[in-house]
Amino acid sequence: MHTGLALIFQNLDGELSDGEVYKHELDLALGAEAAGFDSVWTPEHHFTSYQLTPDVPMVLSWLAAKTERLKLGTMVSVLPWNNPVRVAEKFSVLDHLSEGRAMLGIGRGLGRIEFDGFGIPMGHSRRLFTEYAEAILTGLETGRMEYDGELYKQSPVELRPRPRASFKGRAFASAISPQSMDLMARLGVGLMVIAQKPWDTVEEEMATYRERFLKLNGTEPPKPILCVFAGVAPTEAEAQTLREVYLQRYARSTVEHYEFDNVGFADIEGYEYYAALSANIAKHGIDQFCGFLADLQVWGTPDQVVDQLLDYVDRLDAGAVLLAPSYGAMPREVGRANFDLLAEQVVPRLKEHDVGGDVGVPHGVGEHRPHTSVTSAEQDPDAPRIGLLP
Repeated sequence: MHTGLALIFQNLDGELSDGEVYKHELDLALGAEAAGFDSVWTPEHHFTSYQLTPDVPMVLSWLAAKTERLKLGTMVSVLPWNNPVRVAEKFSVLDHLSEGRAMLGIGRGLGRIEFDGFGIPMGHSRRLFTEYAEAILTGLETGRMEYDGELYKQSPVELRPRPRASFKGRAFASAISPQSMDLMARLGVGLMVIAQKPWDTVEEEMATYRERFLKLNGTEPPKPILCVFAGVAPTEAEAQTLREVYLQRYARSTVEHYEFDNVGFADIEGYEYYAALSANIAKHGIDQFCGFLADLQVWGTPDQVVDQLLDYVDRLDAGAVLLAPSYGAMPREVGRANFDLLAEQVVPRLKEHDVGGDVGVPHGVGEHRPHTSVTSAEQDPDAPRIGLLP
């Protein structure tokens, strides 16, 4: 199974300079190939210490020059914050520089501070994402950008360098709401599932997406990419500390960055789905809510982490797993130890699991076993029943 490394470049508590954060994360990226990872992925964020990742294709281009086989992906590029022509150009260039190793991850964004920083109304994001995604995906297939939409107008221009190859089977989108999943099926792209909802809910939504994808496209969709934050340690007690300290801190930073206690989401077009989060936080308290999010990730001894990851893979018939080892204000030595143990004792066993091919393999191909376990969050009937973006 394809196993990737996710790097998020957080600097939550300001104990390190931004340069030191970059050196630590890039050192992990440089070690990914030798450690057995198949790819490196990074999300796009702006303006805060939440994630220092404003130009992901630039970082991936740097890494392309220093590696030979790693696939290089965005987790995700937020389309409403970018000019569509520039997105298509950057991925065409990245694909040439990496000799075909680029992976296109796209999303529509959720951070109000980021929309405000770019002067883009959040209420336009769904429509912008739809039009931009259609234009970019078509442009990367044809080598020509043109569009006449409600919000986006683009007179015909050629992409140069011309796209090296098709991005079909290597374009994935992060989708949270049911409406977004229906859009992804219509666009013909795979899903990037970030651990943020109860897994039974994700299974139900995945079944609906697959049915819709097959109806609209006449083919099975690519197996989803599963993205999780992982904490592995030699003992259960040490792993529990990773959960209590760092997974919880990351979850809290997510709630803070996206303002999920803000009831104002109900009044923003396209974000009505997220308004329920504030009610969940009010009902359960922020600590329990962050615990719920932490419990959707994986932590434990190497055996426990492998078993839980493969359970998630089998539940979703996933085709790839992306593991984030450094997060939540981890000291560099803790992040490095987490990375090393994942590489030594988790990644080899994940790669032995046959899902029928590399990332992009269609649903239904290869092994798929029924799951046999549940997460701690699912065992709690009072746990919040809605998730959020990382």
